[in-house]
Amino acid sequence: MLLGVIADDFTGASDIANTLAKGLPGQGGLRTTQYLGVPDRPALEAVEAGVISLKSRSIPAAEAVALSLQALAWLKGQGCRQILFKYCSTFDSTPAGNIGPVGEALAHALGAKGVVACPAFPTVGRTVYQGHLFVGDRLLNESGLENHPLNPMTDPDLRCWLQRQCAGAVGFVPWSTVRSGADALRAALAQAAARGEGLVIVDALTDEDLVTIGRACRDALLLTGGSGIALGLPANFLDQGLASGGAASFAGISGPEALLAGSCSGATRQQIEVHSRTHPMLTIVPDRVLEGSITAADLAGFIFAHRGEAPLVASSGSPEEVAAVQRRHGRERVAAALDGLFAETARALVAGGIRRLVVAGGETSGAVVSALGLDALTIGPEIDPGVPVLVSEGPEPLALALKSGNFGAPDFFAKALRTLAGDA
Repeated sequence: MLLGVIADDFTGASDIANTLAKGLPGQGGLRTTQYLGVPDRPALEAVEAGVISLKSRSIPAAEAVALSLQALAWLKGQGCRQILFKYCSTFDSTPAGNIGPVGEALAHALGAKGVVACPAFPTVGRTVYQGHLFVGDRLLNESGLENHPLNPMTDPDLRCWLQRQCAGAVGFVPWSTVRSGADALRAALAQAAARGEGLVIVDALTDEDLVTIGRACRDALLLTGGSGIALGLPANFLDQGLASGGAASFAGISGPEALLAGSCSGATRQQIEVHSRTHPMLTIVPDRVLEGSITAADLAGFIFAHRGEAPLVASSGSPEEVAAVQRRHGRERVAAALDGLFAETARALVAGGIRRLVVAGGETSGAVVSALGLDALTIGPEIDPGVPVLVSEGPEPLALALKSGNFGAPDFFAKALRTLAGDA
């Protein structure tokens, strides 16, 4: 294995696995496998990039650090030459959150300084300019992410946000340097390291900027960022003859389908509205979940009753509705109840013969795949930017799409089911 990725949630892991497997147009990517948690066995020899999915984004920082160091130890044991810590392109964290502590812990373990920190993903509208994160034409704190139920982002200045989380100094490299090319950026990062700066926010406005960052970091032990930061990395290994690449074949998986949505993002709410116009949908009322009057058996029963009709079960609500529920019951209690409900439902669905499963929301996806006890997933074709087909191992493979809340076109759900069946 050449490149190892530690991802702080399951949808983000799928996102960056997709980026690595796809690579740049005309150049190809790396043979990539996504692991669900830290594996307990060696990787197959053919794997060139391994992505470890952790559910560490919203847990206490000390626990996130411990899990990430376990993942690092396994990846180093597989011979990885480079490590990438992947977090959300909207930098989801709190001032006491995990990006800084995990990044610093990995850097310390690898003896690295001047480490890139860049969540930019221009394909889906995330750009970094003068150290500030934009979503489309809006600053992060004006984009709706300030209402995130777990990690509200209230400051777009990534240098300030990250410095609150870090023990060491945080550096910055402006867009003007990035646009000057890989050599200029490499020199700027070396200067940051000489000043003792551990993590360094790097501007990026376009995919070309991300490729420049990749070239500048060809020999870097560690990078951190969103999935876009990996855009130029496969070419480094392919150009040196270290990797042969090659995409995994995917003929599609037929069989019963289900859609589960636990994200409250604007994109997911729009996708739910579009899908529910022509397909059956069951809306989960969190109060009923907490009082025990709606159960996983109810959700699975609804799905099975509408087999073949692309049924959707959704708990998504507006920011105001989510805030009201959290005030009544507490944020952690609501999140745990919904995660548990989706997890139990997923187990019942797969046991009942569901073979195509689409899940919206990072926390929901983590709960679902953890409950299913899956081990490793093969990366298939891309459904929408950042969301690939995932296929489980075993005699009865399951085809999945794990979608970050903010990703996907309005018709994503129907498109995902077609792609999972090989009909895209």
